[in-house]
Amino acid sequence: MADFRKDAEELLEAIGGKENVNAVTHCATRMRFVLDDPSAADTDRIEDIPSVKGTFTQAGQFQVIVGNRVGDFYNEFSSVSGLEGVSKDEVKGASKKHMNPLQRTMAALAEIFTPLIPAIIIGGLILGFRNILEAVPMGFLNDQTIVENSQFWAGVNSFLWLPGEAIFHMLPVGITWSVTRKMGTTQILGIVLGLTLVSGQLLNAYGVENIIAGDVPVWDFGFFQMDMIGYQAQVIPAMLAGFLLVFLEKWLRRVIPEAVSMIFVPLFALIPTIFIAHAIIGPIGWQLGTWLSQGVNWGLSGTFNWVFGFVFGGLYAPLVITGLHHMTNAIDLQLVSDFGGTNLWPMIALSNIAQASAVMGIIWLHRGDEKEKAVSVPAAISAYLGVTEPALFGINIKYVYPFVAGMIGSAFAGMISVAMDVTAFNIGVGGLPGFLSIQSGMLWFLVAMAVAIVVPIVLVIVFEKNNIMTSWENDNLPIPKLGR
Repeated sequence: MADFRKDAEELLEAIGGKENVNAVTHCATRMRFVLDDPSAADTDRIEDIPSVKGTFTQAGQFQVIVGNRVGDFYNEFSSVSGLEGVSKDEVKGASKKHMNPLQRTMAALAEIFTPLIPAIIIGGLILGFRNILEAVPMGFLNDQTIVENSQFWAGVNSFLWLPGEAIFHMLPVGITWSVTRKMGTTQILGIVLGLTLVSGQLLNAYGVENIIAGDVPVWDFGFFQMDMIGYQAQVIPAMLAGFLLVFLEKWLRRVIPEAVSMIFVPLFALIPTIFIAHAIIGPIGWQLGTWLSQGVNWGLSGTFNWVFGFVFGGLYAPLVITGLHHMTNAIDLQLVSDFGGTNLWPMIALSNIAQASAVMGIIWLHRGDEKEKAVSVPAAISAYLGVTEPALFGINIKYVYPFVAGMIGSAFAGMISVAMDVTAFNIGVGGLPGFLSIQSGMLWFLVAMAVAIVVPIVLVIVFEKNNIMTSWENDNLPIPKLGR
């Protein structure tokens, strides 16, 4: 540990001394501080310390990247400072005093999705691999897909849908469980709630053609009916239902006598939440989806469709978060049926590429953070192969500004695609292999693809290096400076 003593002393002085440290702990690669006066930290001086590989601020914590020997550094720091470490949860609690309301909201979202990230990452890689197997024509196979040419790989592709469906179609189960876990209520009720949102009794959320056509099964209560529509892969409805369950359970525990709470609290919390989810949250969500599909059709056929391309390109990633992106499949299929191709799907592919590229910007800036790399690298790979959820929930929404950078890059790429009348012959792989589905305007699609790659990476670097788009989060905290 002796080789870190001088560096530890230097760090203590550079962060404003012992009296400026409210709490300190460490993770796999980083020292994590909550500072009483964050502006007192001299980030330039800190980054000149030989053991330090970078600094950044996240969720009210000033974090110093040390590397795999951070445990030894932490012990030496504790020795020279006389400060005792606290748990990560205590550090999170102390850091909240530096957060504004928006940052607290984003921190809460991060805590909900963090336990789900390992499954989302592997699910993204599985679905990306399946995209290659079943949707990419191979020249050396006479333009057949791998599954069309090989029964073995057809079997592998079919088998991999088992975990793929479990992770993404059943994602609401994980979300409702994670909400109850974070809020300290009964986790099994969250799991049961999630299961009722994706039950096999319900029309699958991907059956948008049936939903738009009104061919939906219903629960018939005599004097009113309620649509039996599922929430497969949908995030916002699951979160709303989860928070409603938490609110009802906490309120009921205050008003119902403890002697009978075991029976009546779960009953009166779970059943009303399930009913409200399907009676109110569901219809609102699908009505928004119907309006979305009508608006997209109108935008693509209008005089200023290039403006629509800019707007839709920028907003597609948020649609993925809400689950409303399901509706675009029906529009794509209708365009293919009516016109022999779709100019909507290329924008979707470009949006996925842009969000993947935003993660690449983070990978470059945070290249000293091995723990984050375990999430960011596979997230970028799956997004480039058409599955963006790992990138969105694992990295981009966590930091916000990569998400915005991806939206901006996608907006300009979408504008180019629509303005130049780029069309695909059908729905394909929504990522880098997407060029294989383009039937007209290939050159312009490649130009748009370059925009979707370069612009987000550049913007992420500019935003972080110049504290743009991060100032709302940091609230006078030290400017992030990564990558040494």
